Amino acid sequence: MQPYVTSIAVITALSTALYATNGDELIGLGAKTRGMGGAGIALSHGAESALINPALITSVKSSEVSFGGTVMIPSVETNGVESDADLSMAPAIAIASKAGDNLYLGVGMWGTAGMGVDYRGTNLNDNMTSNMQMMQFGLPIAYQMGSMSFGITPIIQYGALDISYDGSTTKGAAQDLALGYNVGAAYTVDTLTFGAVYKAPIEMNYKGQISRMMSDYGATATYSDNLERPEEFGFGVAYQADGHAVALDYKRINWSDAAGYRDFGWENQDVYAIGYQYTQNNWALRAGYNYAKSPISDQSGKTDGTVINELNLLAFPAIVESHYTVGGSYAFSKTMSVDASYVYAPEETMSFSGITTKHSQSNITAQLTINF
Repeated sequence: MQPYVTSIAVITALSTALYATNGDELIGLGAKTRGMGGAGIALSHGAESALINPALITSVKSSEVSFGGTVMIPSVETNGVESDADLSMAPAIAIASKAGDNLYLGVGMWGTAGMGVDYRGTNLNDNMTSNMQMMQFGLPIAYQMGSMSFGITPIIQYGALDISYDGSTTKGAAQDLALGYNVGAAYTVDTLTFGAVYKAPIEMNYKGQISRMMSDYGATATYSDNLERPEEFGFGVAYQADGHAVALDYKRINWSDAAGYRDFGWENQDVYAIGYQYTQNNWALRAGYNYAKSPISDQSGKTDGTVINELNLLAFPAIVESHYTVGGSYAFSKTMSVDASYVYAPEETMSFSGITTKHSQSNITAQLTINF
C-alpha cells in the first residue's frame, strides 16, 4: 500500500463529510439561513433558528415546524483522479412552540454528515471507500424578557464511521453517542437585533478506526480514536425595516483545540457571513456570501507531516473558502410555505507534498414550513 492511503483513511475519520463548507461544517442548517450565506445568529427564521441560535425561536407566534433536507454535490479531484462519492443528502427538521407567556420549547434533528470517498476501481488509494454519518438531536428551550431572550439546546450526537481499503484491519463501522449543548442570546432595540451563540465541544470515539488505520500504514506517532466536534462561538447583528433585512455574522471554530483535528494540524477558523432578505406579501428573496480561510496548512517538517499533508488533501480537502448563496420562500397560505436555497463554492486548488487537490461544491436545500 502506498503511504498516502493512510492519509485518505485518517482524514475521513477526522471529518464529517466532503461536502464541508467552513472546515467540515455546513454554513447553515436550514434553507432560509443558507440562502443568506449562513447568517442567522441575530436574524430569526422561526423554528429553523433552533438549529442556529435557540434564543430566536421566540419569534414563533404559536407553533411552527420546518422539515426538509440538503443535497450535496461536491466535485473533488486529486492528482487527476475523481472521487465517485459525488452526491449525498443531509435531512433536517425543527419544531418550535410557544408554551407560555414568555416560554418557548422546540425539537430539532439534523444531519451534519453523510459522505466519504470512493476510489474503487482506480489506481489511487488501494480501492479506498469510506462513510461518515453524523446526526444531532436537540431540545431548544428559550425564555423572553422584554427585548431580551435566552436559549439553550441540550444535544445528543450520533456518529458512525466505516472505512475500507485493501488490507484494512478496521473491520466494519464504529458508532458512538455523546452529549453537548448550544446556548444563545438575543437583544432587540428598534430595527436592530444583536445575537450571540456558544457551542460546547462534543467528544466522540470511533473505536478501532483512526488508531488501526495509522498503525496499518506505519505512522510514527500514536493516534487515538477520539474525534471532537470543536468548540464554537459567534456574534451577529441584523437590521430589519420595510421588508428589508440585512444580517452580519462572525463565528470562531476552534479546530486546533479539538481532539483529533489538532493531531492533523487544523487551524482555527474565523468565519464571516453576510445575508440580505427582501420580503413582500407571500414571498421572500435572499442572497448571501460566506468566507472562511481553509483550516488546512502545510505540515512539512512536523511529525508525520508528509502523511498529514497527503491526508488533508486526499481524503478531506476542506479547502473551499468562498460561498455564494441565493434563496427564497413562497407562502401558499397563511399556514404553509416552501423554502429553498442554493450554495455555490467555486473551485479551489491546494498542493502539499506532491499532492494536488481541486475542490468545488454545489448544495441545494429545500424545506416545507407549516404554522399552526
